[in-house]
Amino acid sequence: MATDYDSPRKTDEDLGEDSLQELQARRVDKGTSTIDVDPDDVAEGLELPGADLSGEELAVRVLPRQADEFTCSRCFLVHHRSQLAEERKGQLVCKECAY
Repeated sequence: MATDYDSPRKTDEDLGEDSLQELQARRVDKGTSTIDVDPDDVAEGLELPGADLSGEELAVRVLPRQADEFTCSRCFLVHHRSQLAEERKGQLVCKECAY
Protein backbone atom coordinates (compact mmCIF):
# COMPACT_ATOMS: atom_id res chain seq x y z
CA MET A 1 0.00 0.00 0.00
CA ALA A 2 1.44 3.38 -1.00
CA THR A 3 1.88 6.02 1.68
CA ASP A 4 1.65 9.71 1.02
CA TYR A 5 4.23 11.20 3.35
CA ASP A 6 3.17 14.77 2.52
CA SER A 7 -0.36 14.35 3.79
CA PRO A 8 -1.20 15.53 7.33
CA ARG A 9 -0.87 12.81 9.91
CA LYS A 10 -3.11 12.11 12.85
CA THR A 11 -1.64 12.50 16.31
CA ASP A 12 -2.49 10.26 19.24
CA GLU A 13 -5.07 12.81 20.35
CA ASP A 14 -6.73 12.78 16.92
CA LEU A 15 -6.88 9.00 16.93
CA GLY A 16 -8.61 9.02 20.29
CA GLU A 17 -11.21 11.49 19.02
CA ASP A 18 -12.59 9.24 16.27
CA SER A 19 -16.31 8.95 16.73
CA LEU A 20 -17.93 5.68 17.66
CA GLN A 21 -19.90 5.71 14.40
CA GLU A 22 -16.69 6.00 12.33
CA LEU A 23 -15.10 3.12 14.16
CA GLN A 24 -18.19 0.95 13.77
CA ALA A 25 -18.40 1.78 10.06
CA ARG A 26 -14.76 0.78 9.58
CA ARG A 27 -15.37 -2.51 11.37
CA VAL A 28 -18.42 -3.26 9.23
CA ASP A 29 -16.49 -2.46 6.04
CA LYS A 30 -13.70 -4.86 7.01
CA GLY A 31 -16.18 -7.57 7.94
CA THR A 32 -17.98 -7.50 4.60
CA SER A 33 -14.96 -8.63 2.60
CA THR A 34 -15.22 -12.38 2.06
CA ILE A 35 -13.20 -14.85 0.08
CA ASP A 36 -15.02 -16.90 -2.52
CA VAL A 37 -13.81 -20.46 -1.96
CA ASP A 38 -14.94 -23.36 -4.08
CA PRO A 39 -15.51 -26.34 -1.74
CA ASP A 40 -14.43 -28.75 -4.48
CA ASP A 41 -11.02 -27.07 -4.75
CA VAL A 42 -10.47 -27.30 -1.00
CA ALA A 43 -11.35 -31.00 -0.87
CA GLU A 44 -8.88 -31.97 -3.62
CA GLY A 45 -5.85 -31.59 -1.37
CA LEU A 46 -7.25 -33.56 1.57
CA GLU A 47 -6.51 -37.22 2.13
CA LEU A 48 -8.94 -39.34 4.09
CA PRO A 49 -7.60 -41.79 6.67
CA GLY A 50 -7.85 -45.34 5.37
CA ALA A 51 -8.30 -44.21 1.77
CA ASP A 52 -7.35 -46.78 -0.88
CA LEU A 53 -4.22 -45.46 -2.54
CA SER A 54 -3.23 -48.74 -4.21
CA GLY A 55 -3.73 -47.23 -7.68
CA GLU A 56 -1.46 -44.27 -6.97
CA GLU A 57 2.15 -44.24 -8.14
CA LEU A 58 4.90 -42.16 -6.60
CA ALA A 59 7.79 -40.86 -8.64
CA VAL A 60 10.63 -40.45 -6.14
CA ARG A 61 14.28 -40.39 -7.10
CA VAL A 62 16.34 -42.21 -4.48
CA LEU A 63 19.98 -41.23 -4.17
CA PRO A 64 22.58 -43.58 -2.69
CA ARG A 65 24.32 -42.50 0.51
CA GLN A 66 26.94 -39.87 -0.28
CA ALA A 67 30.57 -39.90 0.87
CA ASP A 68 29.87 -37.19 3.49
CA GLU A 69 26.89 -39.03 5.00
CA PHE A 70 26.49 -41.91 7.46
CA THR A 71 23.70 -44.18 8.66
CA CYS A 72 22.97 -44.02 12.37
CA SER A 73 23.15 -47.44 14.03
CA ARG A 74 20.25 -46.61 16.37
CA CYS A 75 17.62 -44.74 14.30
CA PHE A 76 18.85 -46.01 10.88
CA LEU A 77 18.49 -42.56 9.33
CA VAL A 78 21.04 -41.15 6.93
CA HIS A 79 22.68 -38.00 8.33
CA HIS A 80 25.39 -35.61 7.22
CA ARG A 81 28.80 -36.13 8.85
CA SER A 82 28.29 -32.93 10.85
CA GLN A 83 25.58 -34.80 12.82
CA LEU A 84 27.96 -37.56 13.94
CA ALA A 85 28.17 -37.62 17.74
CA GLU A 86 30.29 -40.68 18.40
CA GLU A 87 31.42 -44.05 17.21
CA ARG A 88 30.78 -46.98 19.56
CA LYS A 89 32.44 -50.29 18.67
CA GLY A 90 32.46 -49.37 14.99
CA GLN A 91 28.82 -48.23 15.11
CA LEU A 92 28.12 -44.61 14.13
CA VAL A 93 25.61 -42.72 16.30
CA CYS A 94 23.96 -39.39 15.41
CA LYS A 95 23.68 -36.45 17.82
CA GLU A 96 19.98 -37.04 18.43
CA CYS A 97 20.45 -40.66 19.47
CA ALA A 98 23.55 -39.98 21.59
CA TYR A 99 21.53 -38.25 24.34
